[in-house]
Parts: sequence; C-alpha cells; structure tokens
Amino acid sequence: MINYQDFKKLDLKVGTIVKAERVEKSKKLLRLEVEMGKDKRQLVAGLGRHYQPKELIGRQIVIVANLEPKMIYGLESQGMLLAAGDEENIALLQPDKKVPSGTKVY
Repeated sequence: MINYQDFKKLDLKVGTIVKAERVEKSKKLLRLEVEMGKDKRQLVAGLGRHYQPKELIGRQIVIVANLEPKMIYGLESQGMLLAAGDEENIALLQPDKKVPSGTKVY
C-alpha cells in the first residue's frame, strides 16, 4: 500500500502516438513518438508481439510522464505507457473519448 501523497507524485498524462516503428534486433520492442501537448516524447515499449506499428498511429494512451528516462536497446525511453494484461494478451489503457494531448489523468 502507498499513501495518497506518494500516488500524487505520479504525473499521468494522455499522449497521442504520432509515429511507431520496430526496434532493430528486437522482436517485442517498438519505438513510439508520442505527442503530449507542446511536448513530444520517445517511448520504447514491449508491444511488438501484440500490435503492428501502423495500427498505433493516432491512438491515445496514458503515460507516466515523470518517470526517469532509461536507455533500452540504445534508445532513450522518456516515460512509460500504461497497459493491462499478460504475455499473451495486452490492452493499452486509453481514454474512453478523445481528449487533448497532454491532458492530466487524475
């Protein structure tokens, strides 16, 4: 269990995927370019076995925007998208209706 003050430290935002491509030499990683209002971020996500890059373009997702960047396969991932499921079935978490990119999630 975490307390509410710890939860408030998470900066969850809606982003729109504007570019997606496979990461070279990886079967499961995709490099995503995500628009978050005036900001653009690069995310590296393990979605390659569940989604084709072209089907992600234009999709809105929920991102942990204040996660420390991490190098993955030589690419800097500048946040983490939220998804639900297991190794066999992954579903992206997304708003139930379109909202402006960069919108804060509460």
